[in-house]
Amino acid sequence: MNCPVCGAESRVLDTRTADDGESIRRRRECLADACRWRFTTYERIEQRVLVVVKKDGRRQAFDGAKIRRGVERACTKRPISPERIDRLVANLEAELRRGSRRTVAVEELSTLVLKHLRELDEVAYLRFASVNREFDSAEQFLTEAQELGGTEPETT
Repeated sequence: MNCPVCGAESRVLDTRTADDGESIRRRRECLADACRWRFTTYERIEQRVLVVVKKDGRRQAFDGAKIRRGVERACTKRPISPERIDRLVANLEAELRRGSRRTVAVEELSTLVLKHLRELDEVAYLRFASVNREFDSAEQFLTEAQELGGTEPETT
């Protein structure tokens, strides 16, 4: 690795794991007698890009922040801490990255979010489902709520 100040070669002084084992931190020193600059570098695994295929066929990069905003909206005025939402989004992204595919359909992504929300909070689940599945009647909302509660919907 070259020195960022003078461009000469550098040597590693110290190596440690960082970010809970997700990266390696190296302290380096420039070998040029006139410079001797000390700096830090990090080595991380290059994450593959996850692509979300929208309903209309467009493709866009997976954005955990976008998922987080949707989950936050569903959890508004619910007793759910920001840390739990962060954990939900992190678990969802880890689940997607463990798979071998580089693309995921938006419907599959929504199903995963709903699975995680169902475990977190039933009201947040219903809110997210009503927007995501585009409920256009109270009957659809009621049917989903009854399925969530484990009862069969009544037929009229």
